[in-house]
Amino acid sequence: MAHDAALKDLSSLLGDALTLSKSDLDLHGRSESHFPDTPPDAVAYPRSTEEVAAIVRICAAHGCPVVGWGTGTSLEGQSQAVQGGVVVDFSRMDRVIEVNQADMDVRVQPGVTREALNAELRATGLFFPVDPGANASLGGMASTRASGTTAVRYGTMRDNVLGLEVVLADGRVIRTGTRARKSSAGYDLTGLFVGAEGTLGLITELTLRLQGQPEAISAAVCAFDDIGAAVQAVIDTIQMGIPMARIEFVDTASVRAVNAYADMSLPQKPHLLVEFHGSEGGVAEQAESFGAIVAEHGGSDFQWAQKPEDRTALWKMRHNAFYAILALRPGCRSIVTDVCVPISRLAEAVEATIADLEAHDVTGPILGHVGDGNFHAILMFDPADAAEEARALAAAGRMVDRALALGGTSTGEHGIGLGKRGYMAREHGDGWEVMGSVKRALDPNDIMNPGKLVPDP
Repeated sequence: MAHDAALKDLSSLLGDALTLSKSDLDLHGRSESHFPDTPPDAVAYPRSTEEVAAIVRICAAHGCPVVGWGTGTSLEGQSQAVQGGVVVDFSRMDRVIEVNQADMDVRVQPGVTREALNAELRATGLFFPVDPGANASLGGMASTRASGTTAVRYGTMRDNVLGLEVVLADGRVIRTGTRARKSSAGYDLTGLFVGAEGTLGLITELTLRLQGQPEAISAAVCAFDDIGAAVQAVIDTIQMGIPMARIEFVDTASVRAVNAYADMSLPQKPHLLVEFHGSEGGVAEQAESFGAIVAEHGGSDFQWAQKPEDRTALWKMRHNAFYAILALRPGCRSIVTDVCVPISRLAEAVEATIADLEAHDVTGPILGHVGDGNFHAILMFDPADAAEEARALAAAGRMVDRALALGGTSTGEHGIGLGKRGYMAREHGDGWEVMGSVKRALDPNDIMNPGKLVPDP
């Protein structure tokens, strides 16, 4: 084994908290998307920042790759140990360290999941708003600059991380940011590590911005005869300044899938799913304004979900859409891809994508966070059919080409990892080489999640 010396030293450090069992290695080699399994040489389960720093120092001494692992829900191969080495699983670093209720912030270890944090905050009147759907770890969410259904109102992880503790490639531990709400003190190192996908260091603590739980919440679902009308309703809603908490789109194929999966009876048409947060009066006013926009664009079958259990069912349906779509073709795999465009070009991008998929015989239901111009396609293929897989990959590439041509980006929230690394030069030009220079400055031996995000050294 290429990294035997490192594993021997790590075993002395960690004891049973280092595992080489095949089942554990296989679990940490899997991806939720289409990437082949790449089991690491070992999995480490640290319990403290000091242990993480010691792990990294040992790996640095032996040139052994280090890959961070939260819950393994990333979709672009960010957690794949493509060069072997050690996966550092943060599931045992899962403490909520300090809630500062008056300042509306919290310090957490990276293994805390967003659902666990919000359960802990329930009695405080506060909540953490970023909701990517999966019950991801907060360290992983920061590393991929995650967002999700609530980003249109509350922003992405970039907007909600105030500071970090990070272990660098040489084992040094640094702190970035403060609990102050703003600062002009030097480079924004917090922003540098949020979205770095573990290529610059391992996040061992996060300070996060919290929000007050809204007095009133109301959600609704409505159908449209065509995609253009639904997306234009979104554009008008955003341009009118209606403060939507969520505004999601599902196409007809996605509706068909969730109807079968969740035993629902939504009309087989494109739908918008929306949610409003605020005071009782504010929510009623927002809902009335949105209802008028929906009527103007021919929306129908408007159903309100004001009871908590009805809202939970609505968003559970949306979050389970991925699994519902996969259930349409048991045994298939999928390329789960996302792009983001300026909202004025959203209808054009979605309609062109659907036409492209039909023209090239690719099954790819579309859904997404259309309030910020971000949409997803779940491109399915039979893993035994190389030609079908190739068509799906080519369609994903054309989605990126289209997004870039419209002034958008190759990914709004999934990140780069392995899957979208090939588009980075096209999107960023010489800026991608600058990212590589930052990587080389902080990780000259390329041990931190090598083979991802940045150019080869």
